[in-house]
Amino acid sequence: MRTLIFSLLAASLVMLTSLAAAADQLSVLFLGDKGHHQPAARFADIKGPLAERGIAVTYTEKLDDLTHAHLAKYDVLLVYANIGGVSAEQEKAILDYVASGKGFVPVHCASACFGKNPELIKLMGGRFKSHGGEVFKALVADREHPAMRGFSGFDTWDETYVHDQHNEVDRTVLMYRLLKKGGTEREPWTWVRTHGQGRVFYTASGHDERTWLAPAFADLLARGISWAAGGKGMPVLTDLQGPFAKTGRAPLKFEERETVQNYEKRTPAPKYQLPLSPTDSLDYTQAEHGFSLTLLAAEPQVVKPIAFTWDHRGRLWVAESVDYPSKHTELWQGNDRIKICEDTNGDGKLDKFTIFADKLNIPTGLVFANGGLIVSQAPQMLFLKDTNGDDQADVRDIIQDGWSKNDTHAGPSNLRYGLDNRIYGAVGYSGFSGKVGDKSLNFRSGLFRMNKGGDQMEFLSQYNNNTWGLGFSEEGYVFGSTANNCPSDHKAIPNRYCDGVVGWSPKTLEKISLDAKFKALDDRIRQVDVHRLVQLHHPTQSNSERIQNR
Repeated sequence: MRTLIFSLLAASLVMLTSLAAAADQLSVLFLGDKGHHQPAARFADIKGPLAERGIAVTYTEKLDDLTHAHLAKYDVLLVYANIGGVSAEQEKAILDYVASGKGFVPVHCASACFGKNPELIKLMGGRFKSHGGEVFKALVADREHPAMRGFSGFDTWDETYVHDQHNEVDRTVLMYRLLKKGGTEREPWTWVRTHGQGRVFYTASGHDERTWLAPAFADLLARGISWAAGGKGMPVLTDLQGPFAKTGRAPLKFEERETVQNYEKRTPAPKYQLPLSPTDSLDYTQAEHGFSLTLLAAEPQVVKPIAFTWDHRGRLWVAESVDYPSKHTELWQGNDRIKICEDTNGDGKLDKFTIFADKLNIPTGLVFANGGLIVSQAPQMLFLKDTNGDDQADVRDIIQDGWSKNDTHAGPSNLRYGLDNRIYGAVGYSGFSGKVGDKSLNFRSGLFRMNKGGDQMEFLSQYNNNTWGLGFSEEGYVFGSTANNCPSDHKAIPNRYCDGVVGWSPKTLEKISLDAKFKALDDRIRQVDVHRLVQLHHPTQSNSERIQNR
């Protein structure tokens, strides 16, 4: 079955479907590893700047992706890894891929890869031999080459690679490094080659973020990728490309500061701009390779969507909340509603909209059960059902009471149907205090589950701060996230197993993600409670060194 992924974008509904990528967008497979060069972090550094130029990059560390069938999906294979070699089948897949007319872009440490694959070393055009490290500027050797026109180089701290096993057949050196300042002896630094119908672009630049975060390095990579792809996207590489060229908005930029700010105090003050239209929002969004975005619906058909789910007929049910975040009303006196959205003619656009339930007040979660819909709406958990087939709720029951409404973005949400036939949910620090069945419960910020009738409930685990998300793996494992510095946690042992055990108490769920940083692409992007803008480029000091020195 075709994979479908859905998301909310601004006040519109967008479908991400497995269709071919846009014809004018370059697709790159970035092969990394878990080595000391931290390819995953470098991918995060470069993905946004390349996206501005219409280059979509997909990251992988799986050598199993080096097959004829998988490589054929991409225009360019970029390698930034320290692997000793690949199998004979994988080596042939790469060679055939390039010979067929595709691009190959080995970067920096890639020249030390493939020690067991001499044909791939020949393909690259040379191999790493040794290095030191200093601040320098690689000089342009061929200003007339299409990949170099208008490019002047840049200063950076980088490893001073020296190469051997040079393959000068069909190779053109584009940049070189002076072995000694003031000297004349040159080391080839950036070069291009041809192989069959395909092209190879190599640069020795790129040891760490001091180079990868330099705007000129992003420009260099974009040039190399575009040239390796047969000139796709060229020749105006020095001009702004991609969605910003279309919208006429300013390019993304980093600021040289790192701050943590309080959301309520708004320091520093946010910079407000008029919202983009749904169509223009799509221009700023880059889907994974092999997928494309389709606009399903936008205002006024769907207004302020806050939660959604799909029924067995493929209809989209959306909770709209104009009351969020601060308008409190009495029960059944609100301005919010649940809407059923349908595509009646199969054209991929939602064209029929039916109000299932109205007069709600900040509904935050939806899940189907017992032939109807359970809705989290603090202070109650509601059950709504259509009994006469008109797609309007004529049953409106309260199945729970006790969810606090002190802070509306910290209430119950993310209702999910579990594999154990229970309804799971998450709640923030507003929490719950009340009686469920014959039990009194009181808890804050964490995971809970209940039966479909709502008269049984269990608090499973404590979050370390305000809730944000909840999901299941294919095996049924439970994962959550919070709003502040904990994008992923794993619920392994429910609290009940600690009850009555001397010396053992439930633990607060801990972060399992490697990094909680919010990497801002722009000073107009901000996370709710944490706003960090990391220095873009410092030629003499890595980010980790800079932070330690502070």
